Amino acid sequence: MIVLSREEWSPRAQAHRERAEHWTVPHLRRRASGEDHPVEDFLFEYYNFSPGALARWHPGLGVGLVDSPDHAALGAYETEDGVSRVDPGRLERRLPGLRWTHALLSRTRDAEPRWSCFGLHEWAMVHGAAQQRRHGDQPLRLGAAGTDEVVRSHTLQCTHVDAFRFFTPEAAPLNAHQPTRDDQLQLEQPGCVHVTMDLYRLAFRLVPFIEPTVVLDTFELALDARQVDMRASPYDVTDLGLEPIPVETADGKAAYVQEQRRLAGLAQPLRERLLGAVGELLDHGSAPSGA
Repeated sequence: MIVLSREEWSPRAQAHRERAEHWTVPHLRRRASGEDHPVEDFLFEYYNFSPGALARWHPGLGVGLVDSPDHAALGAYETEDGVSRVDPGRLERRLPGLRWTHALLSRTRDAEPRWSCFGLHEWAMVHGAAQQRRHGDQPLRLGAAGTDEVVRSHTLQCTHVDAFRFFTPEAAPLNAHQPTRDDQLQLEQPGCVHVTMDLYRLAFRLVPFIEPTVVLDTFELALDARQVDMRASPYDVTDLGLEPIPVETADGKAAYVQEQRRLAGLAQPLRERLLGAVGELLDHGSAPSGA
């Protein structure tokens, strides 16, 4: 086990916290005042990882911290002779989930990207039910009737189960796929903007067994992807300082595909880093006791 003195680990923890607080502090202020930002607050509301957890640094498996009562107080840690470390015994129960995560990451990496969905999942989420839309404070660029017409005039191509499950009952039968959790490993592909966002979820689920710089990296990429998601949505987001991507037009479709390709390129090295981290945890968890 590597052991870090307080002088060694404290600056790392502080740097991580300060980087996270660039995003967490404004979110907490908005939450306290009852405000909402449909782009920057989405990751905190949709994904089950709190601002405090995002800001907390961990050394990762196999690294001990001297004089760290905050880490010692966490349930996932054990402390002996003043050195706190992640309890390696907790890894065994995580192995099935880690195997699934490794399969999802590797299959998505190797899958053929698809560039034909044009971000219409957000349109399908309000089709026929514009008055019950999720972001009620944001007006629809084309109005309710115009939004419905865009959905009806396209063949929906969503392959992402967690986007598809928010489709309205009117929109779901219009989709070329009917994704379920059972076929997630077969359908997910690297061109999907939501798959890029979900790298953040796959990353934070590895905490505290990994050093969480990659969690912040995936969080910031997910914010980038969420901006593209909302720019291509039926909502008017100009008041948020975002330029709409009018995917109902040929030029808008081309612009969306360009953003898809950019995000997929940024996601690939992060996916590889997560694959490496998951592989190391699987190796550690499968090693004979005492190895």
